[in-house]
Amino acid sequence: MVEEVQEELVGLLEEIALDDSQVVLYNDDINTFDHVIELLMKVCKHEALQAEQCAMLVHYKGRCVVKKGSFDKMKTIHNKLSISGLTAEVE
Repeated sequence: MVEEVQEELVGLLEEIALDDSQVVLYNDDINTFDHVIELLMKVCKHEALQAEQCAMLVHYKGRCVVKKGSFDKMKTIHNKLSISGLTAEVE
């Protein structure tokens, strides 16, 4: 019984650790607001207002966390954003 509980706790802790990644989008002088907003809606599944707010934060602050989740999912999102010309990284 104790071993089962310990195994379950270890599994939960591993899941929490894996969900601790985020995609950070950085400002550039190349991409338009419309392009960034469109990609955030398409790739990150943002609503229009959320995508617009993230684009504004990136423009004025230089960066914005646009998505959080498991490393594998964040790496996929990062790749799609990068292929589309945006500057992003997984942290």
